[in-house]
Amino acid sequence: MLLLPLLSLSALWGFVLNLTVGDGQSLLRANTLYQTIGVTSTDLGLQLQAERTRSVAAATTRKLTEDLGEQRARTDKAVGEFGRAAADAGDAITDDMRPTLDTLTTELARLSSIRNDLDTGNSSRLAGMNAYNQVLDALFRLYDHLVTVPDLALFQEASSLQAMGNARELIAREQALVGAALINGRLSEAEVTAVTEYVASRKFLHARGLAGLDVELRQPYEQVFSTEPFLSFSAAELSIVKTGRPPADAGAWNVSVTALADRLDKIGVTSTGVIADRAAAGATSIIVRIALAGGVGLIAVIASILISVRFGRRLAAELAGLRTAALDLAEVRLPRLVGQLRESAEVDVRQEAKPLRITGSAEITDVAGAFGSVQRTAVEAAVGQASLRQGVGQVFLNLARRKQGLLHRQLTLLDAMQRRTHDPDRLDELFRLDHLTTRMRRHAEGLIILSGAAPGRAWRKPVPVLDIVRAAVAEVEDYSRINVDAVPPAALDGAAAADLTHLVAELIENAAIYSSPETAVQVRGDQVSNGYVIEVEDRGLGLTPEEYAAINARLADPPEFDLADSDRLGLFVVARLAERHGLQVTLRASPFGGTTAIVLVPRRLVTEQDALPAAPEGAPAELPSRTSKKKPLAVVGQLHNGLPRRVRQANLPAQLSGPPEPPPKPERSPDEVRDLFSAFQRGTQRAREEADHEGDDT
Repeated sequence: MLLLPLLSLSALWGFVLNLTVGDGQSLLRANTLYQTIGVTSTDLGLQLQAERTRSVAAATTRKLTEDLGEQRARTDKAVGEFGRAAADAGDAITDDMRPTLDTLTTELARLSSIRNDLDTGNSSRLAGMNAYNQVLDALFRLYDHLVTVPDLALFQEASSLQAMGNARELIAREQALVGAALINGRLSEAEVTAVTEYVASRKFLHARGLAGLDVELRQPYEQVFSTEPFLSFSAAELSIVKTGRPPADAGAWNVSVTALADRLDKIGVTSTGVIADRAAAGATSIIVRIALAGGVGLIAVIASILISVRFGRRLAAELAGLRTAALDLAEVRLPRLVGQLRESAEVDVRQEAKPLRITGSAEITDVAGAFGSVQRTAVEAAVGQASLRQGVGQVFLNLARRKQGLLHRQLTLLDAMQRRTHDPDRLDELFRLDHLTTRMRRHAEGLIILSGAAPGRAWRKPVPVLDIVRAAVAEVEDYSRINVDAVPPAALDGAAAADLTHLVAELIENAAIYSSPETAVQVRGDQVSNGYVIEVEDRGLGLTPEEYAAINARLADPPEFDLADSDRLGLFVVARLAERHGLQVTLRASPFGGTTAIVLVPRRLVTEQDALPAAPEGAPAELPSRTSKKKPLAVVGQLHNGLPRRVRQANLPAQLSGPPEPPPKPERSPDEVRDLFSAFQRGTQRAREEADHEGDDT
């Protein structure tokens, strides 16, 4: 929050400093150019003008004088000093100035050929003069690039003075050409045209220069233009243009031109000094701006940073306190409250929804107050949801208990009817009703589990795994498809037997529902080092790896029951039962394409049990006596209250299921069937009485 304003302020300071420093750099660059190229180029221009005048005169007389040789030596010296000054300028020469400097250097290199053409007569007077003019034009173009004053008004005045200097160069050209023509008293037609161009350009440059100068700089030029030398010079110009001949009075021409040139040179020097003084004042102003933008601005930025850091630390401390309080609310207090509500503990809403104690600015306290309101609302909502869940659970529990009472009475009634019935067909129908009632009891127990309570069925003594598997198969509608493979003898804790029966029944029913009716569901068990494993395998369509992972995660850590997710009721019941007894339930892909459910019963719930001996072929099943310690039939009766005969002994190995029951044949008379069933009822009754006598409770 504080970093963005600081960055914006720093960027603004850097932008302003860059502008002012850029102006300062322009001044430094202009000063460097003036001290190097500017001084030497001015002397170079004067020497070139002097050499041009003497060279044009020598071309007219066809004589090389000693004065011309000395002038050429001075020009060569000025050229050398200019080259060294250009090298010393270095980085002060800008990219747009470099081409102009290179052009001037190229033109200066032509001086030797220009001189040779004039000396040998290969070049006419006008051609030689035009050659010198090209060199001076390149020099004046370089002058234009030397005017790099950052102040706009000062730049305009400097440009106007540059125009006046260019006009002074045209006067020098007229002086050289007309002075050479006075030697032989004639001007060629081309020379007259050249003079005419010089006059027109000079007038244009004077008008342009005067328009851009202020009163202080324009007044000296206006005074010179009203004096007799300039008027005489102008009249001579007009005469040359009209007649095409040089002035008749050579002495008057030379006097007027020399006097005018001297005055213009003095005004140029004076005006240049005025511009330099103004540039110095502008440089001082720029330096002041640099100091303000750089120094004072830097101080302001540093002060802003210090104040912001101090304010930011205080704000960070307040926010840290608010964050700590909010995290304590979100990660400690609310989870603890939810845990208490899950355990059905009494919760004081006023105590749990205490406001957050945060000190600081008004904004922070307001946010803390808002968090307090959110906290209070969340606590009230959690308490309300817990009350709603408890109410729904109580409704489930009441309905399940009532249903259990009715089912218990129905099972008792069916048991009594089975004792009185001797007709095998009616007995088979009673077995079917007994099976349906057992399934209904499992669904009622599911409601009890959803309510958070525990079913009432429990045994104090271990129950054989085989009986638990048989009872689970009996609670499944499509029990005829269930194949029970080898189940090694073992017994499980009686307190967990009913819940484990319910869990295995849910897995078997799920396997039967989600597989083809033509396929079988395999149930097998095995004793492992960590306990006892029961596997339920179907040959259905199976699930994706992501779906297996999601289901196994819910089985390992069962969530709160969602009333809207009733389609996965069996999965939730399995997860709750597994969590209650520490069982591990895992689903994975079967090699046959379906799903294999693996239930690992921990070793603390497993006890050893000897294998049941196989009865001799054709021997009747021995019913337990009142003094017998092994009561598998009684326990199975307690588990499912009348397991159908086809389930008790179908698809079980011989050593566990006992001798196979001979299928019903016409050779047995109805009296024999009634006698056998009466013996079965009497044995079952004695086993139940013995279990009740020893304290087992259902």
